[in-house]
Amino acid sequence: MTAFQDKPVNADLPRPDAGRAGAAPQAVISAAGAKAAGQPAGPAAAVQPVRPAPAQPPRPVPATPPRPAAPQPALDLPPVRPTAGNARVKSRHRVLALSFLLVVVIPVAITAWYLFARAADQYASYMGFTVRSESGPTSSELLGGLTSLVGSSSSTGSDTDILYKFIQSHDLVQRIDDRLDLRAIWSKPENDPLFAYTGNESLEDLLSEWERKVRVYYDEGMIDLRVLAFEPRDAQAIAQAIYDEGTVLVNELNDIARADALRYSRQELDESLERLRSARQAMTRFRNEYQLVDPTADVAGQVTVVSTLQAQLAEQLVALGLLRANAQDNDPRIAQTQLRVDVIREQIAAERQKFGSETATGEALSEVVGQYESLMVDREFAEQSYVAALAAHETARAEAMRQTRYLAAYVKPTLAQDSEFPQRMTLLPIMAGFLLLIWVVGVLTFYSLRDRR
Repeated sequence: MTAFQDKPVNADLPRPDAGRAGAAPQAVISAAGAKAAGQPAGPAAAVQPVRPAPAQPPRPVPATPPRPAAPQPALDLPPVRPTAGNARVKSRHRVLALSFLLVVVIPVAITAWYLFARAADQYASYMGFTVRSESGPTSSELLGGLTSLVGSSSSTGSDTDILYKFIQSHDLVQRIDDRLDLRAIWSKPENDPLFAYTGNESLEDLLSEWERKVRVYYDEGMIDLRVLAFEPRDAQAIAQAIYDEGTVLVNELNDIARADALRYSRQELDESLERLRSARQAMTRFRNEYQLVDPTADVAGQVTVVSTLQAQLAEQLVALGLLRANAQDNDPRIAQTQLRVDVIREQIAAERQKFGSETATGEALSEVVGQYESLMVDREFAEQSYVAALAAHETARAEAMRQTRYLAAYVKPTLAQDSEFPQRMTLLPIMAGFLLLIWVVGVLTFYSLRDRR
C-alpha cells in the first residue's frame, strides 16, 4: 500500500509516445489496481517494463487514500428459450382444412359433376349479314341537276343500327316465339335447370333467355349472330327466322322511305304548279286591264323611233351647215333644210312625251312597264320552280322504282355438327380459380384479424 502511494504521479499519466510503446502505463495501473483490490496482477503487469517519464521538476503531491475499483454491472441478457419441438396439428389448422374442403373442393366437385353428368349439349348456329343499297343513275343526273334548285337530297339512314336494335327488342322475340315457340325449344332438357329455360309465360322472362342464347356482334355496319339451342336444327331455324324478320323490317323501312319521298315530291310539285298558275293569271289580268300585250315591246319601239329621228336630225344639221357655208343667204335650199330640221325636232319631242303619257286607265306608261316587269319576274320564277319540282318528282319516282335496300347475308345460318357449349373445360377452371381466390382472401383476412389482437 505504501509503495503504491510513493510512486510518482507522472507514472499514472500517459506519455506522448504511448501509441508507439503500447499500453504499458495502462497495464501498470491495472496491475496496481488489482493488487490494491487483493487480486493477483495479470501477466501484462509483470512482463512489460515501465519506462521513466521525462525529467520534470518534482512537485509535492499530497498522499491520497486508494480508491477501490468499481464493480462492473452484470449484463441483462434474455433467457435462452428451449429448442422448438415437433409441429402439431392444432384446431385452427383443422378449421382451415375444413373451410378449404367446403369452399373449394366440394363446390368444384359438384360443378364438375353437373357439367359432365347433367348439363345438356348446346349447338351453335352462326350467321352474318348487312344492309346493302343498290341504285343506278338517278334522273336528277340526267336532267342536269335541276333538283338542286329545290334542295332535294338522298340521304340514307343507318338501317344497320336500326336492325341491330331490332334484334334485341321485344317485338322480334314475340314474332319468332309466335313462329317457332321458343319456350318449347329452350326447355327441352328435363334434368338441366341451369342452362334450360325455366321461366314462366311472361315475355320478360323469354327476353332474358333470348339474351343468354342469342349473342349479337356489331362492327362497322356488319352484324354477326350466334344462336344456341339444344338441337342443331332448332338453332339454325332461329337464326333463319331472325334473318327473315330482319328482311321484313328492311322492306318496311324501304316502303316508308319511298312513300315519304313520293309524297313530299308530289306536294312540292302541286305547290309549284299552283304558283305558276297564279303568275300566269296575274299576267292575263294585266293585259286585259291595260290593253297591252307587252308594254316593254311598245317602249322599245318608241325608243327605236326616237333613235331614228335623232339620226336624221344629225344628218340635216350637217347638210344645213354645209349649205350655209357654201351658198348665199337667200338660197332656197337653206330654208328647206331648216324646215326639215324643225320638223324632226318637233317629232322627237312628241315621241318623248309618249314615255310619260297616261294610258287608258290614267297611269303613266313607266309605271305600267314596272308592273309588267314584276309580273314577268314572278312568272319566270314560278316556271323554274315548276320545272325543278317536276324533275324532283320524277327523280323520286324513278328511285322508288329502281333503288332497293335489302338484307345481304355474307354468312348464311350454319348447321352445327358438334356441340360447343357449355364450355366445360373453360367453366370448370374458372369456377375453381374463383373459389380458390375467395378462400385465400378469407384466410388472409382471418389471420390479419387474429394478429391484431
